[in-house]
Amino acid sequence: MSKITTELLLERAVPRSTRLRKIETLNLSKLQLKTGDLDPRLFSRLRHLQKLDLSDNLLDKFPNSLTLPDLRVLNCNNNKLEDVTALKQFPLLEELTYENNVYLTLNDDYKVMFLLQNLRLLNGKDITKLANHVRRVNSRKLTSKVTAHWEKFFRDQLPEKYTAEQVKSIKKKFLKSVQTNVVYGPSSLSEFTRWRVKMIAEEFLAYSLGLELNTDPEPEEKMDESEAESTESPREAAEDVDQVVYIYDPLGPLTPGKRKRNNSKAGSGNKRSKSKANTEEEAEDVSAEPLHFLQCHSKGNSREDFKTQLWSCVFEPLLDCGARKDPIVSSSRTVATCGGESVCLIDCETGTVLKKYKVATEEFFSVAWTTLTMVIGDSRKKCHNILAAAGRRGIVKLIHVAADFCYGEIKAHKKPIATVCFSPTRETHLFTASYDKRIALWDIGIPDCDYNFKASQLLLLEALSIPLRIALVPTCPDQYLLAGCESGCFAWNIKLDKEQKSRPFEVLFQFPDEDGGMTTSHRVDGVAFLNNDVVVSKSSKLGCIYLWSWSRSFDTKGKGCQRTVGAVILAELEWSTTDLSYLTLSTCPAKEYVFCGDEKGSVWMYNLSSYTTAWSSAKGKRSDKRIPPSQILKWPELQANKEQLTEVLINNVVSDPAFTYLVVLTSVNITAIWKKS
Repeated sequence: MSKITTELLLERAVPRSTRLRKIETLNLSKLQLKTGDLDPRLFSRLRHLQKLDLSDNLLDKFPNSLTLPDLRVLNCNNNKLEDVTALKQFPLLEELTYENNVYLTLNDDYKVMFLLQNLRLLNGKDITKLANHVRRVNSRKLTSKVTAHWEKFFRDQLPEKYTAEQVKSIKKKFLKSVQTNVVYGPSSLSEFTRWRVKMIAEEFLAYSLGLELNTDPEPEEKMDESEAESTESPREAAEDVDQVVYIYDPLGPLTPGKRKRNNSKAGSGNKRSKSKANTEEEAEDVSAEPLHFLQCHSKGNSREDFKTQLWSCVFEPLLDCGARKDPIVSSSRTVATCGGESVCLIDCETGTVLKKYKVATEEFFSVAWTTLTMVIGDSRKKCHNILAAAGRRGIVKLIHVAADFCYGEIKAHKKPIATVCFSPTRETHLFTASYDKRIALWDIGIPDCDYNFKASQLLLLEALSIPLRIALVPTCPDQYLLAGCESGCFAWNIKLDKEQKSRPFEVLFQFPDEDGGMTTSHRVDGVAFLNNDVVVSKSSKLGCIYLWSWSRSFDTKGKGCQRTVGAVILAELEWSTTDLSYLTLSTCPAKEYVFCGDEKGSVWMYNLSSYTTAWSSAKGKRSDKRIPPSQILKWPELQANKEQLTEVLINNVVSDPAFTYLVVLTSVNITAIWKKS
């Protein structure tokens, strides 16, 4: 029996290699190998292996930690395999063959189709359409049946206040009952159905009752040192856990590790709602009051998690008036927030976490809404809100919120996605800005009644550095896109009637520097439009936010030529003197407000309604002095175990279009909701 050694691996590489890390193709067939011969420590050095041939051996199973992060093609023909579930450790696998393994059945085929979301070929056959059905339709049907079984037979058996022993007992009974009574599909697939039903039931109980899932820990993805910088992050007080509705993602387990910006120390605190906390300026006549402080993005639902960073939030459009009508009446009081491994939907008035969607080992950076006219179930067309969520893995998740269903994903980039946004005029057009220094425009399509959809890339905008924030120009959202990037502020022509699919930037904007000159080289980590013409951008100078005119800065006469132009500055806003990045800004155009948080937990609010009329004049001059904030909302004193929660960074602040609610996202896993008084 041949034992696997470093020398053997180098010799069997195709072509032969001198270093394990360089091997991409490896032939280990016909070596009489048994499972024990596959040494995880040795295989972990094959970090770039893409094709592996293990055919004609004596393998009965796979070790759980082979750590082949880039494996795409695997041949296991003519072995003695008894189980395929360990193959989930190869999430990028596209082609798999395991013919002539006498213990494997049709049920195992269905298991690998569910576990391996990238799988296209199984035993030489294209299984794309069938796998789509298994991952989506089959999973949706089974989830519905499992939920109904709990509601009908078990929900009332659990007392309002239950002990751990009672939960353990009812879990055992429920798992046994649901696997026996939930039936779906042909009898030849009964083993697969029981396997999926158990999995779904355990996830349901974990999410509904706060139980731990009995799953093997997923291996963390290691990164090359050269990639470390580019994959860095941009820097429960829900009522009770059983009130949270978790959105089920049938696309299977995901694996990479997680990195976070670490600019703050972990504090300690407790979940708290409707806080009566005092601010430093309690006697002041405040225009907004703290309403809720929620800790709903905790990893593993831990109440001790004060490290998860929260990054993005956006209010859900109302369906009865359409997502693209008057913004004042087209937004609900429901907001989507993201950070860490989860996306939450929160009712701002009550502080209730309505729904929660989790992807283990993901770190979500951005969310965006659109409204699609879909045909679901009864063959009638109806408007539905779709939520797009993206982050560290470079994948966009598409969630049909009303159905509690993640129906698909788009593998948009190979590096993290910093931000996403939908076109205000074309509901299926989605922009994704990535750490690969590109901004892509996608048509996400409209899913059919079985949630089949087809996404296509329409444009690819090349940036000189990582794009951090993007904004479509309100007067021409189908023609120009503005982006704040790591090395400056850029604009692209995005008109689709042009033949060129991959496009360089058209304009690079200059801003004043600290020495009184002009510069293009600075990090722009906040950009938004205050109205149809006034742009608000943050970074260039410490303690400063610029307001400038798009129409007077962007000269259309030079259309199509790549050029550098000076931003026509209208005013500067006073802000913190911190040098920390990624504390982004937002605007409320209808009320002419700008919001930006700082490194001390405060929210700076600027009411600019008295300035905009003058700025709209063609002869409008730049304001001589910096405009101070109309008000600064101080971070309240939140305590737990007699310790104050400190070192709070405000990563993002967003208001609804009518400025009724203000949602504040922090670096300490707290979502603060303020209400205008």
